[in-house]
Amino acid sequence: MPLRWYTVVVETTDPARLGHWWAEALDWEVIYEADDEVVAIPRWAEELSASLPFHRQPPGLVFVRVDHEKTTKNRLHIDLAPHTSDDREAEIARLESLGATRVDVGQGPDVTWTVLADIDGNEFCVLSSRDQ
Repeated sequence: MPLRWYTVVVETTDPARLGHWWAEALDWEVIYEADDEVVAIPRWAEELSASLPFHRQPPGLVFVRVDHEKTTKNRLHIDLAPHTSDDREAEIARLESLGATRVDVGQGPDVTWTVLADIDGNEFCVLSSRDQ
């Protein structure tokens, strides 16, 4: 039987600040919060969790406290994709209004994605619009 992808863990010096930022950015909900840990999941996940088998549960994001600041480029990052019916540029502007910044990680001018960093400097991408 395969393993379940349970969470992506993000280290931060301020779990509450970063966890709530990502929850707002993704329109997710924070379901657990302590001084050293915040957990966010898709809004629909808790509602459907009773009807989904263990291996089909969606992963969440967990933000855990560390003492050190982020210092280098991520080796793993999140890709976000708008639907073709969504306004991609408006979504990027919304993320920027929440505090995201555009960053150059060497992607070049001809790519079809936009690289942003969250309020802690963690890089993520907004991909081109797609149907699936």
